[in-house]
Amino acid sequence: MTTNKETDLIKEIQAGNTHAFSELVDAYKNLVFTLASRMLGNREEAEEVSQDTFIKVFKSLSHFKGDSKFSTWVYRVTYNTCLDRIKQNNRNKTFVDIEHVKDVSLATMNNALDKIVKEERRALIKKSLNLLPGTDAGLLTLFYFEEQSLIEMEKTLNTPASTIKVQLFRARKKLAKILKENLEQEILQNYG
Repeated sequence: MTTNKETDLIKEIQAGNTHAFSELVDAYKNLVFTLASRMLGNREEAEEVSQDTFIKVFKSLSHFKGDSKFSTWVYRVTYNTCLDRIKQNNRNKTFVDIEHVKDVSLATMNNALDKIVKEERRALIKKSLNLLPGTDAGLLTLFYFEEQSLIEMEKTLNTPASTIKVQLFRARKKLAKILKENLEQEILQNYG
């Protein structure tokens, strides 16, 4: 069930290509860190477990049979490595560190607040984008939300990159003006 690209990458890694292994790490680092972070509740330990996971993946690549998705296999290695760390921590700790619990709670609350702020910003930007002319909104959407490069946009829009740069600059200025007006109105409504 592994893709051809993953199969080729595994073969290159087994042949000793370190660049191929860094590609593998780049492809799966978010999956590994997110799972480790959620299971362990501690950023530092999650980072350590992530490193341990990639070492285990590297050493046991020859054991991967390809009967499941490669991402599933990496997920399973991560999960088992986290379980090992949890067992090790339980053997080493017989008490609960109150400071750790407080830090985790504060970190969770900060993450929730950050998420709310990001969602509010995103909503304000989308609302402001709707007030722009369609071409300006389209350019900004392609560049920032779809993350297309100028070269990709040049092909998509059939317009020279230099022209797109100028159009993006003008569209950003218009968006900034609209955002400023919306923010001032919101501040006056909520705090005036």
